[in-house]
Parts: sequence; structure tokens; C-alpha cells
Amino acid sequence: MANRIRAKDILRLDGSGLSGRTIAASLGVSRNSVTAVLAAAKREGFGWEDARPLSDREVYDRLFPERAHEATVYPDPDWGRIHRELARDGVTLKRLHAEYRDACSARGEASMGYDRFCKRYREFTVRKSVVSRVGHKAGRIMEVDWAGPTMAVVDPATGEVSKVYLFVACLPFSRMSWVEPTLDMKQDTWLRCHVHAFGYFGGAAPCIVPDNLKTGVKRHPREGEVVINDAYREMAAHYGAAVMPARVRRPRDKPSVENEVWQAATEVIAALRETVFTDFGALKEAVRKKVDEHNSRPFSKREGTRRQVFEEQERPLLRPLPAVPYEVCEWVYGRKVQRNCHVSYKRNFYSVTHLAVGRTVDLRVTESTVEVFLGGERLATHPLFPAYARNRYSTHEADLPDGGSYSDWDAGRIRRWAERVGPSCAGVVERIFQSVEFEEQGFNAALAVLRLSHKYSAPRLERACEMALATGRRSPRYRDVEPILRSNQDRLADARAGDDGGPGEDEAGYVRGADFYGEV
Repeated sequence: MANRIRAKDILRLDGSGLSGRTIAASLGVSRNSVTAVLAAAKREGFGWEDARPLSDREVYDRLFPERAHEATVYPDPDWGRIHRELARDGVTLKRLHAEYRDACSARGEASMGYDRFCKRYREFTVRKSVVSRVGHKAGRIMEVDWAGPTMAVVDPATGEVSKVYLFVACLPFSRMSWVEPTLDMKQDTWLRCHVHAFGYFGGAAPCIVPDNLKTGVKRHPREGEVVINDAYREMAAHYGAAVMPARVRRPRDKPSVENEVWQAATEVIAALRETVFTDFGALKEAVRKKVDEHNSRPFSKREGTRRQVFEEQERPLLRPLPAVPYEVCEWVYGRKVQRNCHVSYKRNFYSVTHLAVGRTVDLRVTESTVEVFLGGERLATHPLFPAYARNRYSTHEADLPDGGSYSDWDAGRIRRWAERVGPSCAGVVERIFQSVEFEEQGFNAALAVLRLSHKYSAPRLERACEMALATGRRSPRYRDVEPILRSNQDRLADARAGDDGGPGEDEAGYVRGADFYGEV
């Protein structure tokens, strides 16, 4: 019997002259238990000297003979099966006790009551070091949150460091986890992370438990109805799920993900702390590997791994994914196709057929692609550059024309203009063309430099280009030439050069002529 009263210890302390209150406090038992043992000992004429040579079990059986065979009176069910059945949706201990009672009645055996049934199940979970199934059901809940700790990715071109956030999703029953790095915590990113989590688990949980962040919950009053963000509700409805936010300032409403946030910091961030990532895709792949290792690592206080429990008991109970995953997209309207056959989006450039130069197009931007539409017709599709990228070109060679008849500008005309300004200006333009894969990609940068001759004179532009080349920059551009002209650095340099090389200067200083010394 798992919870036998420590009768022998009570008799030992009673034999030492301690009071019932002191014995109860010393052994951590109730005063009623102490009273029951002493009353039974008095009734049986059984004292400490009689109990000294006996074992704890023998002393207990001597004082409470009616309880000694209690364990054999009520047959135990298969607690392993009870534990597995509790994982199934809608199955409760009360229902399983009713089935156990009916089975005992059919065999003509006595059955234990519901309270004892629950106590015995609790003893089984402690004895086997498994988590009770009373609190969590398999395949019912997915808890989500942002991790507090962050990572970083470095742009190899500029050296700019971008902060990387971690989205964490957890299935409380198996503790199966999904961790995804992101470059922001905006609503679209939040939704995409949910889609990826469902894809990783291979199914959808009918209940999503987030925190009360604004990307998911508009309002969560102390009293009244919770108002869910429309986009979040639509995404959940696509997967047949309901959003049930945790109560404000109640982290215990989602304890599994709160713990997994800490696990993510230790298992992912700490493991990769010495690695400098210059590519966001490589960072995502490294995090994915660490998450797989985390899910496959054995539990410290129970048998198996997160993945084993998930595959055996939880995956079959998840709802199947829809045929088409939920897609988060952004529409950008009214973008003009530039002369270099590219359209800009977030400081990067994507090629469009030269037939659309000068026309207005619309962009459909998803998580990974940029699609260009003209009047409902898709003209081009490009992979989306990461958020930290700047001034990069995605060019399909087929979008560029054969020859220069498509536009008023071509590389030859731009070079001829630069040569008329001067050799330094021509050198700047040539370096711009050498820095890009296709010459069309350099049209805007080269024309931006040449058009400075409209505001400033051609000789001044030539001098400014000469000074920009002298700085040693691989490819001087507008941002290097325009400040020289605006601050008149070219004029100051010419003035200093004239002073240094002018006639009449002598290291001895000014000397008066002979006429000064003539007779008066």
C-alpha cells in the first residue's frame, strides 16, 4: 500500500514520551493518523517494545488487520493502458473508472471507488516518472510566444548587424517544439511562423494559446469578450483552430511554452553563440538542426524523447493540414518600371520585361518571392531579398532587350556623355558599369552622376570626379561626388593649387626693389 501510516515511527516517538502534536509535526503526518495509531496500539495492547523487532509493514498489519489485505480486495486495472487512453480526446478519469467498474462487475469482483482510482493513478505516474495526463490532452493545444533572447546576422557587404528574433511553438502534451528565427516581429511574420509550425508538426492543433501581443490580440479586457486580430483569426480558421489567449500577466496559462522559451535560449542561442552568421538562410538552417537535436534528446525525468512521444501518441490526433497552406502576402501598387528594366521594392531591384519600361505595375510580395503584375497578368517572379539587403539586383537576362532601341538611354550614350565631361567623369561611369552584372543595372547610378552637370558646371563635375577617384573607392557614385560639389571642396582645392604654384613667391619673403632705395 503506497500510503501506509508510519505506525512504527509513531510508536517509537510515543515511547520516548512525546505528545501527539509533536509526533505529527516531527513526522509530517496528520494528528488524526497519530491518534489512530495510538488508539489501535492501546486496543491491541501493543507498544514500542513489541514493535521494535518487527518491520514497518508487520507493525502496520498488526495494528490495522482490516487494511492489510485491502490491496488484494480491489483489483488494479492496467495503469499503462489507463495512461495511454487519457491522452485521447474526450477521455477522462471518470469515464475510465466507469469502464473499470463495469468490467469488475461483469467478473463478479469488487471495484475501488472513484477517489481511490484517482489516487492510484497518481501513484502510478509518480512511480513511473511520467507526466499526468489529467492536465493536457494530446493534439489539443499549441502554445506560442516570442523568445526574449535574440541572435544576430551580419551583412557581409556593409557590416551592418541585424537583430534576429526567435518564435517558439510548443505542443504541451509531448513538449515537441518549433523554433524559427525572424528579422522582425510584425504581424505577417507572426502568421507565417504559425504556418511553418503547423507544417513542421505535420498537423494542426484545434486550440492556439498565444500571449496578448498586438499582432494577435487587439483587446483582452478583465471582463468581457476577447477581441482577436482579424488576420490572426482568419489564419486560425484556415487550419480549423480557435485562438484562446492566455490571461493578462498569467504566464502559467501557457507554462509549456514559457519553459520552452528558456530551453530555446539555452539549446539554440547558447549552442550557436560563437558562430557569426553572414547569411540569414544559413542561420535558419543552423537553428533548425539544433531544434531537431532538442526534440530528439531524451527526457531527464521521464522515458523517451519529445519526438518519440509526439510520433507515437500525438501526431495521429492532430487535425490534417489543408491542401493549400495559408499564404501571407502584401500587395504594393503603382510602381513604375525604370529605364534599366527594373522595379524597386525596399531598396532592392527586380527585373521586368523591357516592353513594360515606363509603365506602372503592381507587386505581390510573399514570404519568399516577388511577383510583378501588369493589368492582372504576371510579368516576372523573383526570389525576395532578405530585409537587411540593400541595392541588390535580381535580373532575368531574358527581360533585357537586344540592342538599345527600347530606350532613350543605353550604355554607349551614357559613356559618350561622360567623355564630353572629362576623363575622370568617364572613369567614374566606367567603374559603375564594372560593379554590376548587367550594364542596365548601372544606368540609374551613372545618370545620377552625370545629371550633376545640370546643377553644377561640367568642369566642376570633372574636378569632383577626379577627387572622388583619388579617395581610392572601388566604385565612386552620386553619394561620393555630390557632397564635394555641394560643399565647394573642388573650388577650394583649385584655389589652394593656384596659390602653391603662383609666381612671385620666395622662401626669403618680400624684398623691396631698387627704386625704393633711390635718392630723393
